[in-house]
Amino acid sequence: MKTQEVAVFIIYLIAMVGIGVYFFFKDKDAGEKTYFLGNRKMGAWVAALSAGASDMSAWVLMGLPTSIYALGIGQTWIGIGLAVGYTLSWIFEAPRLRKFSIVSGDAITIPQYLSNRFMAKSYSLQVICAVIFLLAYTIYAASSIKACGTLFHKVIGMDATAAMYLSAIIIVSYTFLGGFSAVCWTDFFQGMLILGAMLLAPIFAVFMLKAAETGTIPAEFAGKYVADADYWKLGSWKDIVSGFGWGLGYFGMPHIIIRFMSIKSQKTLRKSSVIGILWTLFIILFATIIGIVGRKCIGFDADVVSKELVFVHIVRTIFPGLISGILLSAVLAAAMSTADSQLLAASSSFSSDLYKPVIRKGQTNDQELLWNGRLVVLIVALAALLIATNPNCGSIMGLVSNAWGVFGAAFGPAILLSLFWKRFNFTGAVAGIVVGAAVDICWFSTSLAKTGVYEIIPGFIAGLIAAIAVTLATHEPSAEQQKLYDDAVKYED
Repeated sequence: MKTQEVAVFIIYLIAMVGIGVYFFFKDKDAGEKTYFLGNRKMGAWVAALSAGASDMSAWVLMGLPTSIYALGIGQTWIGIGLAVGYTLSWIFEAPRLRKFSIVSGDAITIPQYLSNRFMAKSYSLQVICAVIFLLAYTIYAASSIKACGTLFHKVIGMDATAAMYLSAIIIVSYTFLGGFSAVCWTDFFQGMLILGAMLLAPIFAVFMLKAAETGTIPAEFAGKYVADADYWKLGSWKDIVSGFGWGLGYFGMPHIIIRFMSIKSQKTLRKSSVIGILWTLFIILFATIIGIVGRKCIGFDADVVSKELVFVHIVRTIFPGLISGILLSAVLAAAMSTADSQLLAASSSFSSDLYKPVIRKGQTNDQELLWNGRLVVLIVALAALLIATNPNCGSIMGLVSNAWGVFGAAFGPAILLSLFWKRFNFTGAVAGIVVGAAVDICWFSTSLAKTGVYEIIPGFIAGLIAAIAVTLATHEPSAEQQKLYDDAVKYED
């Protein structure tokens, strides 16, 4: 069984690197717009599944099902909040962000968009954003690399640390070589794999349970746990509020909303929104079912909880080696599809928002920026590895929640206000980003975390209030900035 699983893993990893090699030669003479944004030519299916796969990292196959498995149905509020937030971001944010980014100097990164939106002469906003990107994405990427190490260790007995290094090398290889196009196409195939795995595993598990109960198959598959009343409680108000708080993160998650900017037309975007929303709803629904069915199949197992392995355990119990290898590759897919997007987002922000305007002061060319971006991919990946291999770094879900909170609180209010409030100005955007990030970090790093309220909520509210208050207390946007807003709202292609 292990031999078959290993063979599948090897084929899968070679295929991912192959995509990177293909786009490296295909786009070898392209510039930063192609490397960091795919030249705005992404189709509906690729953009939609890439956005979803870059969002749903290994936590959706390991962290979320295990939380539901261990703590009960109340943990589903995280999934509900994510579903609501993701749907709203596609419906309201995506169409405007694509148009505004084009009109705002054809911006290719979120910090660049915000600066161009206000016609800023200062690079302070881009520098602040780039620093937050590098810090938060390093933590976020660490969670994905750790998930890969956990999977390899569980499935083939490989040392977890060595597995993390191997995974990082594969992820860096195709991201380094192929840039945004390679990342999106690998994410597309990985998104299909994730969906297939999450559909098949719980469905087969339910049939196995029923068959074991009727004696059709061995009793070893019979349920080991009958959930008590506490397991089915819907959770406290803190669970509900914090769950919906996760949904706020989508409005400011750079590696996800950058996909909105890459889509080739508004018509394509509308098609992408339907695909993307349905894909995410299915993923969250079946992650919930996996957690519930896992508790029924396995009973409570502390080792499963500590290593977040409920999905892995179900798959390896039910399926033969070849099939389990394919399904377990979905965990690799989830981890890698998020890590590659995070590495590229951090790289594009540093190169386009810090290196080009501040360090080199515009005295650079596309090829220099391209190779600088590749170097940053390597540096961020190495830093993420150092975090992931530290035994005290925390759980996969914990790392994700910290990075998710910082991004949502810092950038969500500023981006939404820039798209829907004509009066919003540069000073207000800076204030909102700084205050949102600061409050979020202070909340989870102090005793305030003991309140049980997810830090993104106070961070997002504080950032929103600061952005509005500072904007109203300072000068109105210039006539040129207001015209840019009007042109973006009316833009059609």
